[in-house]
Amino acid sequence: MKRLFDILFALVMLLLTWPLMLGCALAVRLDSPGPILYRQQRVGRGGATFGMYKFRSMVVDAERIGSYSTAQDDPRITRVGAFLRRTSLDELPQLFNVLFGQMSLVGPRPDVPAQRELYSEVDWNRRNTVRPGITGLTQATLRSAATREQRLALDLEYVDKSSLLFDLKVLVLTVRQVFGKGSF
Repeated sequence: MKRLFDILFALVMLLLTWPLMLGCALAVRLDSPGPILYRQQRVGRGGATFGMYKFRSMVVDAERIGSYSTAQDDPRITRVGAFLRRTSLDELPQLFNVLFGQMSLVGPRPDVPAQRELYSEVDWNRRNTVRPGITGLTQATLRSAATREQRLALDLEYVDKSSLLFDLKVLVLTVRQVFGKGSF
């Protein structure tokens, strides 16, 4: 049921947001040189890697300039990228990852492979028993203010409570976060 909901919701969202996505693509193109979309290797369910799509919000080759994580005033973030991140519009292309079955609407955010070292074997395996999400319990409650420990605890709480009804709750909380606080 959850997978069917993911597919239907992603299709509806793509139909509703395609003009917005077109505007984002144009803004990225006009703001800085480089591709419109950024594809980064992430870890999904069962530890399988996949290419996660985002609107590019950083300068080209940003991963060579700095860490896989970003800071609040990271100089690699472009002007348009700062807006896309604050509003979470950079995440819209992940609706395609949902359609491809690599992600869900709700689940722990997918890590880059290098983050594997931050987890115990048990926590890593448990966290990856569900599909990663465009949003998750961490994003719905603490956004980017979460510490690593808080993020892990919320991710594992999601794994324990994972259900369509819980996903709907997390989606509502996420909308409140995005339109209430925004991101950095």
